[in-house]
Amino acid sequence: MKTITFNKPLGMLIDGEYIRTKKTIPVINPSNEEVIAEVPDASREDLDRAVAAAREAFPAWSSRPTEERAELLIKLADVIEKNKEELTELLMNENGKPLQASQAEMEDAIRWYQAIASQRLDEEILEDSEEHKVVLQYVPLGVVGAIVPWNFPMNLAAWKIAPALLTGNTLVVKPSPNTPLSTLRMAELAKDLFPKGVLNIISGGDDLGPWMTAHEGMDKISFTGSTVTGKKVMKSASDNLKRTTLELGGNDAAIVLPDADPKQVVEGLFWAAFANTGQVCVDAKRLYIHEKMYDEVLEEMIAYAKTIQVGDPSDPKTGLGPLQNKMQYDKVKELIKETKDSGARIAYEGEVPAGKGYYIPVTIVDNPPEDSRLVQEEPFGPIVPLLKYKDIDEAVQRANHTRYGLAGSVWGKDLELAYDVASRLETGTVWINESQVMQPDFPFGGHKESGIGVEHGKAGLAAFTNSRTVMIKKK
Repeated sequence: MKTITFNKPLGMLIDGEYIRTKKTIPVINPSNEEVIAEVPDASREDLDRAVAAAREAFPAWSSRPTEERAELLIKLADVIEKNKEELTELLMNENGKPLQASQAEMEDAIRWYQAIASQRLDEEILEDSEEHKVVLQYVPLGVVGAIVPWNFPMNLAAWKIAPALLTGNTLVVKPSPNTPLSTLRMAELAKDLFPKGVLNIISGGDDLGPWMTAHEGMDKISFTGSTVTGKKVMKSASDNLKRTTLELGGNDAAIVLPDADPKQVVEGLFWAAFANTGQVCVDAKRLYIHEKMYDEVLEEMIAYAKTIQVGDPSDPKTGLGPLQNKMQYDKVKELIKETKDSGARIAYEGEVPAGKGYYIPVTIVDNPPEDSRLVQEEPFGPIVPLLKYKDIDEAVQRANHTRYGLAGSVWGKDLELAYDVASRLETGTVWINESQVMQPDFPFGGHKESGIGVEHGKAGLAAFTNSRTVMIKKK
């Protein structure tokens, strides 16, 4: 694999300046475990400066017409488009995502900035009679802290940056310390695009996130990550009642109905479960298969898995890369060992490259117990259980028996039946005969412990505002 390295640390964007720090943190390429860069490790003083810059920039930025803010988002998309080859290479090296998947993420980020720039959250007339007029206004919150995870660093940054800036807020963005390179490089390329202080992008270690969530100068935290960390974010943000949007973990179920054709659904099921090497919050983590077709689906799934190459992300033939970091690698390795030790049957365990790299084989488990850790928890790696069920009511009950409620999918020929089943799932999103379809105008949010609030669409824009009701007595 072609590995990039940097001779000097990348910088952070604070108050319109691209700065470097003496203290740095290493960035590791997960495909070979080599250090490829050093990035700034922001201090509390660096964070204070970024928040102060955002606060100072807020009055002027929020007063600008929405059309002008939208034009700058389009220009940001143009900057990414112009430099997408370099940014894609950075993403592939820091994240371990295969080349085609890295290219797709970069295109999605560009598309997101462009699409959000076209959205509007105009004031609404609630009443307009001869005597009375009532207007609903949407008012920007102020300074937003955006905490971005490592699985989709460019795309999920766009999910936060675009709506926050469009609605008139200013931002302090923190990429994951595992995958900061593409975001920091984007910050450098866009340094002179926005007025000073409007967009600040900083990097740091494990202390930086808690400093942000507790910071008195932040008006909102938009966080994507685990449920465990999300609860800490919510607790910390409660000290000054910051607004929060939390997109958290999921243990998503896929239900394959009795009328489904195993040969037709297996490719979609495989990618529903193993996309991004299982490192997607909405990956299907539990596949419920009707007993009459269970053996055939299992057989077809194994056959398809054997066609997918796991390895070097830069190889165009590679379908799945490594896990992104050592901590997640160790967690998944331990879960696989525990699953094997429990006596569960491993129906398939694929091949991985020899040597270094956080590679885990595609692993398919044959009908483990419902109370097993593999079924009850979110693995966030390339291991999935196939689970046998007798009737649809049972499948729905088992699918809903979880503290998570992010997404799910239903697979079958009878679309009315599939829709009925989908309507019974306790999740924020359900796909029928597809998975992981996201659009900037489709609201996305979790039920139960999978999150608070909504991203995308009008509801997603409104999440970055306060409502203000203005009532006018005419006579």
